[in-house]
Amino acid sequence: MPTLILVRHGRSTANTGGVLAGWTPGVALDERGNAQAAALPGRLAALPIAEVVTSPLQRCQETLQPLLDARPDLRAHTDERIGECHYGDWSGRKLAELMDEPLMEVVQAHPSAAAFPGGESLRSMQTRAAEAVREWNARVERDHGADAVYLMCSHGDIIKSLVADALGLHLDLFQRISVEPCSITAIRYTRLRPFLVRLGDTGDFASLAPREEHPGDEATVGGGAGAP
Repeated sequence: MPTLILVRHGRSTANTGGVLAGWTPGVALDERGNAQAAALPGRLAALPIAEVVTSPLQRCQETLQPLLDARPDLRAHTDERIGECHYGDWSGRKLAELMDEPLMEVVQAHPSAAAFPGGESLRSMQTRAAEAVREWNARVERDHGADAVYLMCSHGDIIKSLVADALGLHLDLFQRISVEPCSITAIRYTRLRPFLVRLGDTGDFASLAPREEHPGDEATVGGGAGAP
């Protein structure tokens, strides 16, 4: 079965603004995010990418554009199932403000029980994304062969949930996974089991250096802004 390259979108204006964007329209890449997107074709140059699939949201479309410009033979297929979690009434709100919501404790410690008011549950988010991957695996293998490589550009919580699915981890453990903006995660699928072969690879280890401000113990809903 194929190898899936998961790319989280580049850093966005919502990431730097500390806002939970969700499906809010008009959320674009910031200056650093555009630079991350511009570097993506070089990082992926050695890979024979058979298909490209993307979330419909602007920040993912902008992340992929340099890659599509560099490879005019590729076109992006849009799949809403790998779009961001529907955060409902939480969309557009400051993350610092949301930390005081009782639901945030559930999101952190028991995410399989978390459902966002006016939105969807994290369980349903993971289910739709995993179903999309399985359908695309079959399609890519049918059209390009079992050794094909294809790419999906998506969002932090979606990618974390797909990694948990690949590793056979309960959704309650997915907050232990971290993927920075424009990081690359690779999963090689086989008939019997998936293999996680890259996780959140940015090619930059600056985020591992000690910070003046401690990042804290909580996972950032939506994925966070990455290294300063």
